[in-house]
Amino acid sequence: MGTVASFLRPIYTWQNATRRTDERWKKVKTIMATARTRRGANINIGLTDEQREGVIDLLNHDLADTHILIIKTKKHHWDVVGPEFRSLHLLWDEQYATLSENEDLIAERIRQLGGYPAGTAETFIKYSSLKEHPGDVPDAYEMVARLQADHEQVIRNLRQHIDQADERYSDQGTADFLTDLIRGHELMAWMLRSFVEGKEIVPDRQVSAINSEPR
Repeated sequence: MGTVASFLRPIYTWQNATRRTDERWKKVKTIMATARTRRGANINIGLTDEQREGVIDLLNHDLADTHILIIKTKKHHWDVVGPEFRSLHLLWDEQYATLSENEDLIAERIRQLGGYPAGTAETFIKYSSLKEHPGDVPDAYEMVARLQADHEQVIRNLRQHIDQADERYSDQGTADFLTDLIRGHELMAWMLRSFVEGKEIVPDRQVSAINSEPR
């Protein structure tokens, strides 16, 4: 009996080892399947993984720009003083709300394509093309000028991303989505630009007074 047991023991050991290996392999396959799902491998929308990943990268840069612009807009909303306080305070509150909605839409677009939106301050700073001005509180005119420049930078970025999404990655849906965003930034930039241009215009009565001065 002992001889039989000694003979069978290696077989039992091998069977147990095989069973444990099979269980581990099943776990590995489950983990791999989960990872593929998270990367969007189960998405079949007519775009390759490379195309989707390329568009997701573009969108994360747009998301970062939007987030930094939200921070700057809200900071100026808090800090502005002077005769234009109320009009700019209200204008930036409206633009802040629009930008916040855009940020949510961009993040959702990234998820629709199987990606994950950037979500840390470090990543936003790394991905954004906009610059902050820590410790600097400019006057109302300079605040407007800086935000105008930021919106125009975002508009230029979006034009490039629209072309890349359409021509390089064949994602007309994202190109159309970005086109809607660019219209909003053009509107906000125009409002800010009008304020800056208005400050530079000399009223007619002042022109008349200047021309009538003795020379």
